[in-house]
Amino acid sequence: MPGRIETTGKLPLHHDADALIAILALAKFAIQFAAAGRYGIFADELYDLACARHLDWGYVDQPPLIALIAWAVTHTLGASLYALRFLPAVAGALLVVVTARIARELGGGRFAQGLAGFAVIPVPIYLMVDHWLTMNAFEPLIWTLVAYLALRMVRRQDPRMWLAIGLLCGIGIENKYSMLLPILALPPALLATPHRRLLASVWCAAGVAVGFLVFLPNLLWLVRHDFPFLEFEHNARLNGAQLKRPPLDFIADQMLIMNPVLSALWIGGLAWLLAAKPAREARFLGWFFLAIALPLLILRAKNYYLVPAYPLLFAAGAVGFEALTRQNWRWARGVYAGAVLAAGIVLAPLVLPILPIEDFLAYQSALGGFRPVVYERSRPGLLPLQFEAELGWEEMVQATAKVYAALPPAEQANTAIFGNDYSEAGAIDYFGPKYGLPTAISHHVSYWLWGPQHYDGKTVIVLGSDGTGDREHFGSVEIAGRVENPFSRPDENFDIYLCRDLTGGLHALWPRIKKWVS
Repeated sequence: MPGRIETTGKLPLHHDADALIAILALAKFAIQFAAAGRYGIFADELYDLACARHLDWGYVDQPPLIALIAWAVTHTLGASLYALRFLPAVAGALLVVVTARIARELGGGRFAQGLAGFAVIPVPIYLMVDHWLTMNAFEPLIWTLVAYLALRMVRRQDPRMWLAIGLLCGIGIENKYSMLLPILALPPALLATPHRRLLASVWCAAGVAVGFLVFLPNLLWLVRHDFPFLEFEHNARLNGAQLKRPPLDFIADQMLIMNPVLSALWIGGLAWLLAAKPAREARFLGWFFLAIALPLLILRAKNYYLVPAYPLLFAAGAVGFEALTRQNWRWARGVYAGAVLAAGIVLAPLVLPILPIEDFLAYQSALGGFRPVVYERSRPGLLPLQFEAELGWEEMVQATAKVYAALPPAEQANTAIFGNDYSEAGAIDYFGPKYGLPTAISHHVSYWLWGPQHYDGKTVIVLGSDGTGDREHFGSVEIAGRVENPFSRPDENFDIYLCRDLTGGLHALWPRIKKWVS
C-alpha cells in the first residue's frame, strides 16, 4: 500500500503498548518532579522570570515564548521551584510518548515502542534540561513532534499536515532560534527521496505562511531593535565563552551526553533509516538528521545543539532492534534494556540534584571526578556547572539586604542595586521582595533594554564586580559586604561594593555600558 512502512512478518502495531508508554511517561515525570526542589533556582530561570516581568515580543538573547510560559506559570501555579519545574517535567514525559509514537509509525510493536520511550528517560542531558524552566526543556519535544508529523504526512501522503508542521515550526522558533536547524533540514531531506512531491503542494506553501505568521511578531521586534541576537552571538564568539568542539570531539560528546550505552541504539537507528528496506518510506528521517548534524559538525557548534534530534533515532533503532531479535537473540532485549537502565542509574546523580551536596561530592569522587555533561566554558568549581548555578542566590540577596538596610531611609529610596550579570539582578528580583529590596538594574542582555529606571547613580550597590572599573566612575567606593558560598559558581563569590556619586549620572552612562554577551 503506498505511503506505508514495509514490514516483515506479523507486527502488533497497535494499542497494546499504550499502557506501557503511559507508565514510562509517568516514571519520567516522577523522576523530574521529585528532584524539582532539591537545590535551588537555576541562573537562567532567574533571567526567564525577569523577562516574564517585562513581557515583550523578543529579548536580546532569546525569543519571547519562554517568558510568556514563565508569566503564565507564575500567575497560575506560583513561583515555587515545584511550580516552575512542573511544565518542564511534563514536556519530558510527553517526549517519551511522542518518541514511542514514532516507533509505532515506523512499524514497531510493543517492545520497540517501549524501548523507544524508555530510551528518553536515562539520557543525562535530558534529565538536566527537563529539570529547569528554560527554553531548552521544550526544544526536544518540539523537534520530535515535527519529525512525527512529517512521518505521518509521508505515510498517509496527506500534504494538509503541512499546516500543523508549519504551526509547530512557528512555535518552535518563538521558543528558540535553533529551530531553524530542523526547518532548513526538512526540505532537503524530502528532496532526497520520492516524497519530494509533497514540497510542491499548495499545502506546503500554506504551512510556511502559518509558521511565518507565528514568527512575525518576533521578527518585527528584531528588526525594530536592529537584530540584537546577532550582536549577542557575535560577542559570544569573540570572547570565547562558547564551547566549540572539533568534529571527533563533538561526536564523542554525543555518545557521552546521550548515555554511552544508548549510542548503539541511535547509531543503529540512523543506519536502519538510511539502509534498511523496511525503512524505505521513512528514509527521509535519516537524511533529516544528517542535514542537521553535518552543519553542526562543520561549524564546530556547541555539543548540545544536536540533542533535540535524537529521539527519532531512538525510535528507529528500537524498531530495527526489535526486528533483529524477533526470531533469535530475544534474550538480548532484556540485557540491553538492563544495561541502559544501569548506565542511567549511575549517571543520573551527576546531572540531576538527587543527592545532598556532601553525598554528591563523595559519589563524584568515587567515580574519579567524572562529569558526563560539559556544555559551556566555566571556571572549575567543586560541583558541575549545572549544580553550581542553582546555589547561593538567596544568600547573595541576604548579604545585599544587609548593606541596603544599613543605609539611611532617605538614601535607600534612591539606591540602585546593580548586577553585573543577569543572574545577580534576577536573584534580587526573585528573592528581593522577601527582604525589602527594590528591583535590580543591570547592563547585561535584556536588562540593559529595561534601563536604569529612576535611579541617578548617587548611591549604587554593585554586585558581581571584580573591583576594577568602579572607582573611576564614582566619587567613593567601599566594600560593604561579601558573598561567599563554596558550592556556588566561583564567579559568584565576590565583594559587595557601595558606590556613591556617579560621575555624569546613571542615565548618561547607560548607553556606554551595554553588555550583550553570554
